[in-house]
Formats: sequence, C-alpha cells, structure tokens
Amino acid sequence: MSEPGGVVVGEDGLARCPWGLSTPDYVAYHDQEWGKPVHGDDALFERVCLEAFQSGLSWITILRRRETFRAAFKGFAIDAVADFTDADRERLLADPGIIRNRAKVDASIANAAAARALRDEGGLDALVWSFAPDPATRPAPRTTADVPPTSPESVALAKALKSHGFRFVGPTTAYALMQACGLVNDHLAACSAR
Repeated sequence: MSEPGGVVVGEDGLARCPWGLSTPDYVAYHDQEWGKPVHGDDALFERVCLEAFQSGLSWITILRRRETFRAAFKGFAIDAVADFTDADRERLLADPGIIRNRAKVDASIANAAAARALRDEGGLDALVWSFAPDPATRPAPRTTADVPPTSPESVALAKALKSHGFRFVGPTTAYALMQACGLVNDHLAACSAR
C-alpha cells in the first residue's frame, strides 16, 4: 500500500507523483517536461507568462490551451510581444482560446518589455537561474506534503523579477516556475521521473 501523498504506480508499471497520473495530459507533461531544465530567454518568458495566467486556475486549464497561447502570443518571442499594440491587446482579450483576463494580458505584455530590458544585464535566463538552489541542500520529497508552496529562493526570485518591472510573479508563482523549469526537482523520491 502506498503512503498517502506518495507515488502512484500507473498501468505501465511506472511510479509517478500522484498528480502525474490524473489525466493523460498530465502523464505526458509529468514524464517529459516538468522538472526538466529550461533555458533561453524566450522559453523562460513563455513559462513566466503561462504561470501568471495559471494563477487562481488549475494548471491543466493552461496546459490544454498552451498551443493556442503560443499562437496568440507569437510563440512568446520577447521582442514580438514587447511590441504588441492596443490592437493586439484587444485581439487577445477577444480570443476564446486563451484566458481573457485583462490584468494577465497586460502583465504578459509588460513582462515582455521587462525581459527585453534585462538583456543589458545578461537576460532573463541568467536572472532566473541565478536563484537555483544547490540540489545537495534539498532532500527529495517523499510525499506531496513535503513539497513547499514557496522557498526562500522563490521569494527572492519574485522580488528580483518585480524590481525589473515584472508583474504577476509572486513567490508561489515563482516557485511553480522553478519546479516546472528544473531549478528545483520536486519529483517525489520514488518517482520514475526523478
């Protein structure tokens, strides 16, 4: 019998974090993407935007609309989004394929301008990864109860991003970004993806 909040074994015999078996979309995301290192300013910008859109919603809502988000936001190319006009903003707010939240749309456009401005300081990739904790100081979580919603590093990352003009990047959102992009490895100790 498995420990409450511990890994769950799928029909394929692989042990996974319990959320990783809840839907086929999550199985693929858990196994192939979550927790794997993401580098590149545009790639990280996309994750910052999607984590912000997820705020207050289930991640599956965003995951299932990700391709539509990518099309709507020009592949999350920083320069393209930073140059969005009022007409682009209205186009996004009318797009039923994304989350039509004005504050989140405006934040994504503002975050593109902030990310572009970061290039003079090494870029978004350098800033985000400068907050990756030493893996040796982080024991592998045994159950989901061992996974924190924030960390000292996510608090510091959120503060740094905000100081550069980013919006919708609180400590919890920053921690989710760190988990998704491989800055921390929160796959459970017995998870096959760890």
